Amino acid sequence: MTKTQSDKIKGLFYGQAIGDALGLGTEFLSKKDISIHYPDGLSDYAQIIQDKHRSRWKMGDWTDDTDQFLCICRSILRSKKVDEFAFAEELYGWFKGNPMGIGNTVYKVVSMPQFTLYPHKAAELVWKISGGKNAANGAIMRTSILGTYHFWDDDQVQRNTEKIARVTHWDPRCVGSCVVVTRLIASILAERKFMDVAQLCHIADEYDDSIREYIENAYSLPIEHLNLDEPTAVGYTLKALSAGLWAYFHASDFEAGVLKVINEGGDADTNACVAGSILGAKFGYNAIPKKYIDGLRNKEQLEEIFGEYIALLNEKYSISK
Repeated sequence: MTKTQSDKIKGLFYGQAIGDALGLGTEFLSKKDISIHYPDGLSDYAQIIQDKHRSRWKMGDWTDDTDQFLCICRSILRSKKVDEFAFAEELYGWFKGNPMGIGNTVYKVVSMPQFTLYPHKAAELVWKISGGKNAANGAIMRTSILGTYHFWDDDQVQRNTEKIARVTHWDPRCVGSCVVVTRLIASILAERKFMDVAQLCHIADEYDDSIREYIENAYSLPIEHLNLDEPTAVGYTLKALSAGLWAYFHASDFEAGVLKVINEGGDADTNACVAGSILGAKFGYNAIPKKYIDGLRNKEQLEEIFGEYIALLNEKYSISK
């Protein structure tokens, strides 16, 4: 791999965690709430209000979004491949450690009997029990890493993403939104021309017709019109997708894009995970302001896992050439 590619992957790691840690500050807040608590907007970890929800975390902490991202990383490091059973084991171990936050869909699936033996069956059953209507954002918040593994092979990226998304989220909107993000990231890393709306919609159409509208809106509308704080849809996977793609299409740099997403509220940490991962890959680690990197509470852990992961990826890339 080139130094630029390595820098972009490191940017994705840190973009994920920074978006998560900063986004916690406006998570579940409306635009009106944000204007009250952050009159000039949220732009620093130290500003984050210490209400009942947010005070459970220390300044610069990331949440379950990045915990699960790291579960995917660890499963790859352990098995030397993308494997749904290895990830299910990591996810279940994390779950048994009593995490501070966990989404309803993930909780229901991981709580199913014999989840680690039959993760896809568990996820499909939970989805069917919901009437096939549950398309939460608990997969898209964690799967950006899969755009970096085998990034030189689009088909493999797509298969890998499907396997890991379906460990907890069976709905085709969830799977499709994850694949759109990882295929976009793979394209960035492979140093091809950036993907346009038509290419992203072509990928999305393989999964569900409703995804296209969110991709097109992310390109054509101001972020305010995406209604990321819409009360009945804040946890919708396609809201998170539109936030990430808006940043990809419109942000002039990492900081401006992530802060714009965060200050729209809604499920802001997840939206900013997606946006931060994409922008980290697009602009690279060296384009992320140092204050956000230094302010991460567990950056040593992130750095260690990144080091192990990039070493494995370099090995895989050398073999593939």
